Amino acid sequence: MSKTLSIAIIRGRARGGGSEFAMACDLRFASRGKAIFGQPEVGFGLIPGGGALERLPLLVGRARAIEIVLGADDFDADTAERYGWINRAIPEAELDGYVANFVRRVLSFDSQALSTAKAILNHTGLPNEAQLRSTQASFGATLRWPEALQRMAKSRERGLGVAGEFELNIGRHVADL
Repeated sequence: MSKTLSIAIIRGRARGGGSEFAMACDLRFASRGKAIFGQPEVGFGLIPGGGALERLPLLVGRARAIEIVLGADDFDADTAERYGWINRAIPEAELDGYVANFVRRVLSFDSQALSTAKAILNHTGLPNEAQLRSTQASFGATLRWPEALQRMAKSRERGLGVAGEFELNIGRHVADL
């Protein structure tokens, strides 16, 4: 039985692997007006390889997962909350207090009840390891696709990896690669 509760607090951009890391956590709380979410890999000629293809449909449903992954756009915290990608979008000034109060509340409950309930929820609500490994292998293959190599080269020319306009607004720019 799991005795750990993992919580992601997102204050900035969580795209690709950052988004996938947050989705792997039990709960996700984000700063309204600051947090941005995205799975831009398809825009680079790749596929998400860190669990988004398995976890995202469980969180947001198949149709929205298709919109997010195939559209490769950015989503603000309010939209991510409405879709179910995150638990809540909270004003920045209230974010830490909200999470701290939530944690205190959970810690006040019986640990056996918590771990048993979480174990049952995990049984029905998480992707299996074989699915995750299969997608990771497919992702690795996409890194060698000619179209992906060309799109990644173009993105580096435009400043990917540099804290500039392209990097900050990848969702807007990947369709132009």
